[in-house]
Amino acid sequence: MAKLGFLGKIGGFLKKVRLELRKVNWPSRKDLQSYTIVVLITVAVLITFIGIIDVALTNIITPFIM
Repeated sequence: MAKLGFLGKIGGFLKKVRLELRKVNWPSRKDLQSYTIVVLITVAVLITFIGIIDVALTNIITPFIM
């Protein structure tokens, strides 16, 4: 087994990465769009929920601070 230099090791690593990526079961365009919509809706709901909790706690705690 020949010794590989630093660039040879990087090249071997990238070759293995490319081989592994060929094995991946990629989602279809339609699946990807539906997953993206689900994520965006979930994020919007969580932002709204956290915002409401933040405003409520701010209104409850502020009178005790002043």
